[in-house]
Amino acid sequence: MTPRFDVIGLAVSDMAASIAFYSRLGLVFPDGAENEPHVEAGLPGGLRLALDTEDTIRSFHAGWRPPSGGGRASLAFRCDSPAEVDSAYEGLVGAGHHGELKPWDAFWGMRYAVVHDPDGNGVDLFAPLPGGPAPEPSQ
Repeated sequence: MTPRFDVIGLAVSDMAASIAFYSRLGLVFPDGAENEPHVEAGLPGGLRLALDTEDTIRSFHAGWRPPSGGGRASLAFRCDSPAEVDSAYEGLVGAGHHGELKPWDAFWGMRYAVVHDPDGNGVDLFAPLPGGPAPEPSQ
């Protein structure tokens, strides 16, 4: 298997304002989501839009700072296993791409890593850890 495109993630300064904006475009968020540090809305075709507050991102990446212009989005690719996160990361870094965050076991129950694409956009690689979140059904 190869990693699959699964999540579009946005860093947000104001969760309530971001939810209001995307809700006006037809996305549906859980009740009370404006008070959460991380929320998701389903997208057509099974993709998800994830919104994370800047503080949430800093909680696992202390050196992260909001960009001064654009570039507040990241792409996330779901892997079949934690080992695939590691091998995909190593393959991309080995091919000369910048590794932003080496694979780690995230507190939310996933193996996670971040690399940069050729333009410097963050690309997340992730897989549920054993006992972590249930895998999504295949599309």
